[in-house]
Amino acid sequence: MLGRTAVASSSVSVPAVSPTVPKFLGLKRLPYNSFSTPNIKWNYTFKFIRKSSIGSRMETRASALPLKNADELIDSVETFIFDCDGVIWKGDKLIDGVPQTLDMLRSRGKRLVFVTNNSTKSRKQYGKKFETLGLNVSEEEIFASSFAAAAYLKSINFPKEKKVYVIGEDGILKELELAGFQYLGGPEDGGKKIELKPGFLMEHDKNVGAVVVGFDRYFNYYKVQYGTLCVRENPGCLFIATNRDAVTHLTDAQEWAGGGSMVGAIAGSTQREPLVVGKPSTFMMDYLASNNNCMNMYYLMRMLG
Repeated sequence: MLGRTAVASSSVSVPAVSPTVPKFLGLKRLPYNSFSTPNIKWNYTFKFIRKSSIGSRMETRASALPLKNADELIDSVETFIFDCDGVIWKGDKLIDGVPQTLDMLRSRGKRLVFVTNNSTKSRKQYGKKFETLGLNVSEEEIFASSFAAAAYLKSINFPKEKKVYVIGEDGILKELELAGFQYLGGPEDGGKKIELKPGFLMEHDKNVGAVVVGFDRYFNYYKVQYGTLCVRENPGCLFIATNRDAVTHLTDAQEWAGGGSMVGAIAGSTQREPLVVGKPSTFMMDYLASNNNCMNMYYLMRMLG
C-alpha cells in the first residue's frame, strides 16, 4: 500500500564458509556501489517515509556484518530478490557462479525474483536475454522497471481513455501496450527538433494523463519540453519515473549516465518530484510481496544486489 510508513530489512550475503553455498554469493567489487569482502553480510534497511498521497520515497542504509552461518540464513528466507545489472550479468556477459547459485536456491525450494531498473526492455525481452545466457527464468519471475510503470498505472485504475507520454525506450511501450494503455512519444520522438522562432508555441496533447520517464538514448529537448507541458499544464497529470539511478551498466567497459539524468531534467523543468516505481520503491516491495504471497515480506524476502 502506497503512502504508508514501514520498515523492511533486506540482506546481501557473502558466504565463503559453507561448502553447500556457491561461490557466487560472495560479492565482487564493481565500479559502482557494490563490494567484495569475504564473509560479510550486507544488511540493507529500507525505510519508507510518507511523502504525499500518491507515493513515498525510500531511504536505504547499509552496514557490514559478519556472516556466521550461510545455510541458516538461506533456510530462513523464502524469497530471494536479485538485481540483474552487475549481479546476474554485466552488459551481455553472465557473471561467474550465477547458474550454480540459482540452481542451489531452487533445489532448496526458494522463490526467485529478478529486478532491474533498466527500462529499455520488457519482461518478455528480458526473458529472452536470460535464455540467451543459458538461464531458465519465467516472465513472472522478472520485475523490470518498464513493467513497473504499467503495473502501477493498472494498480491505480488509470483511465484507459487517457494517454501516457513516454520519455524512454521500447520496453516501456511494450508493457503499456500489454496493459491496454494508449501512449505516445518514445523512440518515435527521438528525431524531432524544435525550431525556436519568435512567437512559436509548441502544442501538446491535452489528454495525456501521465508522463513516464525512463532511460532514453534518444533523449532530446523536444521530449523535455513536451513532457514538461504535459505535467505542468494538464490537470492531474502524473509524473512517474522508472528509476533515479545516476549510472547504469550498458556495457562491461564502463558506467553510463543512468535514467536519473532524464528524470532530473523533467523534475527540474516542472519543479515536481516523480513517483518512482522501480528499485527501490514502496510500490516494488508491495507488488512483490503481494504477488509472492509473502505477507511478512520484511522478514522472509531478501534482496541481493
